[in-house]
Amino acid sequence: MDNNVANFPAGEETGNKEEAKDVGGVGGARLKAFIERIERLEEEKKELAEDIKEIYAEAKSTGFDTKIMRKIVSLRKMDTEKRREEEELLELYKSAIGLA
Repeated sequence: MDNNVANFPAGEETGNKEEAKDVGGVGGARLKAFIERIERLEEEKKELAEDIKEIYAEAKSTGFDTKIMRKIVSLRKMDTEKRREEEELLELYKSAIGLA
């Protein structure tokens, strides 16, 4: 059996009526469990994206510029040094084309 493929008993139930089988050295039940976990997380991600969208809409309705807010969120995610380097490069480019 290939070392990068898990060896699990065939036909383990994961709560779904569809039977998962080992096929070609691939543990069907284990694979199905991974897929179902991914699907649950994708659904949660979708719900969170909707929540974020609503927050931006609320901020916009009170007069905030959501494009700038998104940029700030992006900047806050960055490492301090990376952010500084990006800001310096932006200033350099602006100077090069006469915007500074």
